[in-house]
Amino acid sequence: MSDTAQLVVHHGKELMAQAAAARLITRVVDAQAARGSASVVLTGGRNGNGLLAALAASPARDAVDWARIDLWWGDERFLPEGHEDRNVTQARAALLDAVPLDPARVHPMPASDGPWGSDVDGAAAAYAEELATAARPEDHGRVPTFDVLMLGVGPDTHVASLFPELPAVRETERTVVGVHGAPKPPPVRISLTLPAIRAAREVWLLAAGEDKARAAEIALSGAGEVQAPAAGARGRARTLWLLDSAAASRLPRELYPPASF
Repeated sequence: MSDTAQLVVHHGKELMAQAAAARLITRVVDAQAARGSASVVLTGGRNGNGLLAALAASPARDAVDWARIDLWWGDERFLPEGHEDRNVTQARAALLDAVPLDPARVHPMPASDGPWGSDVDGAAAAYAEELATAARPEDHGRVPTFDVLMLGVGPDTHVASLFPELPAVRETERTVVGVHGAPKPPPVRISLTLPAIRAAREVWLLAAGEDKARAAEIALSGAGEVQAPAAGARGRARTLWLLDSAAASRLPRELYPPASF
C-alpha cells in the first residue's frame, strides 16, 4: 500500500477542477484499455461536483467509454430519493445525465424512502453486499479494487462521512456503515469505511479554499486517522492530494515538488 502522499497544487479551484477532470479521464481510459472497464468512486461537495462539472464541459470526455464504467459513492446523505442534497442528485445534474452510462453500472447508495426505510444500518449493509457481489476473485476482498476513489476533505479533516472521533472512523471490519449524529447536517448518513477506501488503486483527496488549509496541514503532518480521518485515506498504489494554493497555504513548499501527471 502506498504510504507516501503525492501533492499537486494548482493556482485556483477552477484550474484544479479542470486538471483533476483531465487526470480522471486519462486514468479511466487507461483502465478501460488495460482491463476492459473502469471503476470509480465519486465524492460530493463543492470540489467533487466542481470536478464533475469540469468533466462535463471537457471535449475530452468523449474519450471515455461511458458504458464500460462502474460508478460508486464514498458516502451519501440519508435523505429521500431525488433530494437536492443527496450526492447522487448533484452528480446527475453536474455530469451523469449528460453521458451515456449503463444504468446497471451506476450504484447510488440507498435513500431514506427506499426498501430499508429509516433503517440506515440495514441500508448500509445492503450497499456492502452490493460491493461484495461486484468484487472479483482477483480483488482479494469484499469490495472491487476501484481504479480511482475520490474524497473531498472537510475543514475538520473528515472524508466521506468519517468524522473525527466518531465510531465510523474506528471501523476495521465492515466496508460500509450507517453514520448517526454526524456534526454536519444531515446527521444520518451512509459511508464507506477506511478499509473499503484503502482497497482502491488510487485515492485522490480534493481540497480547495482557505477553509481547508488547516485540515490539509493536520492530515499531512502525521496526525492519527481517528483524530484526522483524511490522514487514514490512502490507495494501494497511489495517494494523491489535489489542492489549490489557498488550501496548500499552510504546507511547507518542500512537501509538494512538481508531480507527474
